[in-house]
Amino acid sequence: MRDLNTFLADYGESHQNPVNQWVHIICVPAIFVSTLGLFWLLPVGQWLGLSGAWAQWLNGGTILAAICMPFYLRMSAGMTVLMALWLAASLALIVAVDRSALSLGWTSAAVWLAAWAVQVWGHKVEGKKPSFVDDLVFLLVGPMFVSLEVAQRLGLRRTHTQA
Repeated sequence: MRDLNTFLADYGESHQNPVNQWVHIICVPAIFVSTLGLFWLLPVGQWLGLSGAWAQWLNGGTILAAICMPFYLRMSAGMTVLMALWLAASLALIVAVDRSALSLGWTSAAVWLAAWAVQVWGHKVEGKKPSFVDDLVFLLVGPMFVSLEVAQRLGLRRTHTQA
């Protein structure tokens, strides 16, 4: 299996255009949160007959996150911590939307569709197909790449290959 730097370099090949980079900085987090939000609506805990807090927290979103975390652990301890922070922030936002007057399902679906549409446009600007077309694991690489891209723009990191 490829290592973190190889994944980041491969992902970066189709994300050179500054417009596409900004699209990803905005849309990757939106897709991440909205995907978890949509999966959150699958009440696995209730299906298993659980009640109370366990039923709320055992859902498609938390199961999806648990399935993905070993990939980040394999990449590095730092990426595992980073993605755990992404997850915590995402879950906090999901719970806030779920408890608000907004519909979590409709909000997540609208954000998911809009963000993917903008991403498709970003790759049209780039002139290259999205990395995940050839390998779905790049759907997990995107959040890491975006995090490092933002860190680089803030002067906290020099290049993506120093992960």
